[in-house]
Amino acid sequence: MISSPGDRPVAAGPSTLNSKRLARCAMILTLGIFSMASIASAQSTKDFELTPINYHARQATDRIARLQDSLDRGKRKLTWSARHGFLPDVLGALNIPISSQVLVYSKTSVQVRHISPRRPRAVYFNDDTYVAWVQGGDLLEIISMDPQLGGIFYTLSQRPVKAPRFRRDRGQCLLCHANRRTNDVPGPVVRSLFTSPSGQPHFGARTFVTDHTSPFSQRWGGYYVTGTHGAMRHMGNSVIPLDVPTSDFNYDTGANLTSIDGLVDADDYLSPHSDIVALMVLEHQSRMHNLITRAHFEADTVDHYDELYNKALDRPRGYRSGISKRRIARVVNDLLRYLLFVDEFTLREPVRGTSSFATNFARRRTHAGAQSRLRQFDLRKRLFQVPCSYLVHSPSMAAIPESLRVELVVRLKSILDAKKPVEGFTRLSDADRKTIRSILDTTRPAWWTPPRETSSQAKPPR
Repeated sequence: MISSPGDRPVAAGPSTLNSKRLARCAMILTLGIFSMASIASAQSTKDFELTPINYHARQATDRIARLQDSLDRGKRKLTWSARHGFLPDVLGALNIPISSQVLVYSKTSVQVRHISPRRPRAVYFNDDTYVAWVQGGDLLEIISMDPQLGGIFYTLSQRPVKAPRFRRDRGQCLLCHANRRTNDVPGPVVRSLFTSPSGQPHFGARTFVTDHTSPFSQRWGGYYVTGTHGAMRHMGNSVIPLDVPTSDFNYDTGANLTSIDGLVDADDYLSPHSDIVALMVLEHQSRMHNLITRAHFEADTVDHYDELYNKALDRPRGYRSGISKRRIARVVNDLLRYLLFVDEFTLREPVRGTSSFATNFARRRTHAGAQSRLRQFDLRKRLFQVPCSYLVHSPSMAAIPESLRVELVVRLKSILDAKKPVEGFTRLSDADRKTIRSILDTTRPAWWTPPRETSSQAKPPR
């Protein structure tokens, strides 16, 4: 007998298995050894460098790729300034608000020699692009989210040249930005570390990858944080010498800081803030981006190898194997739990930022030029008033593969329309579920359409 993982065996016989079919099976098994092993585990760097993802071989269509095209065709120019290089003009071209600035003083960048608590790295972001600037640095470091490929990494020289060019990274960035911390896909990550007065992390000490599920006590080690948060404590604004055990870390010294005066020369930066609300949004969307990318990669991989096996085993076109169904279901569940803030940390005290970030973010116009209710902050018990990520309107979500999109819509509607909370999603109140359903029905993001019958529903061969 010959069977693919997770499927009913298919009996061999003269009418069902001939030499040509055996040859196809052998070819598929030879080409697909790595793939079927990976279908039982998360994507790895090697996985997405190969078919069907072909991460580095495919042409990117992200915001930076489009900006570079405009530069090449002479439709756009970037102006260099002596103080900040191309940074201000790049932010303007990408529509990234200065109020999004957060400051990182841990030496966790390729430009470590320029970074210290006195000279932190500045990170700016919008819904799909992250730009990092280092005072006296040689490069702008950029992550731009491609709708199909996830995070694309670029650098831009900070020298005054007439024809600036964004250089796509060929793999160096993936050493830190494509591993278990990013859900094994290329993308952004927010790490919190115990940091010394020089900016050097305490190697060997515990570190945290933070998002909206993280306790405050684990957040923002190595970051400046401006804003108030009551009795809650975080790791930001504080350092601890390398010869002192991290168990002696003082969480009180960095609490409720409203200004970086005395810590950093704010005049060297575009903004005097490292806003706590901006940091919370940065954490949320970094992981959200990676979960969306993971969904893309998993669906593309499953579709690709199901197609190969279906051809080899004479199954109906579009037949979905059992292991593939389970894999898609797991990815959909993980994506929805995060999308709906099911495991969000409950704020014990109100949070308030120091800059205009919260106001600017809430007023940002998205779909059809309208302001989104999903961008309205709560900041008393949770991050947003409505527990559904604003990235439901992102290009990456719009481009979700059809096979996964159908499962996603069916599962989400079953959660939102249930007469009582669904197991695993009981944190969503009846009012929350009703509001989310109303918003999605009204705004109708590209993926939110009535699911059609798909090949995954096809009956298996007898």
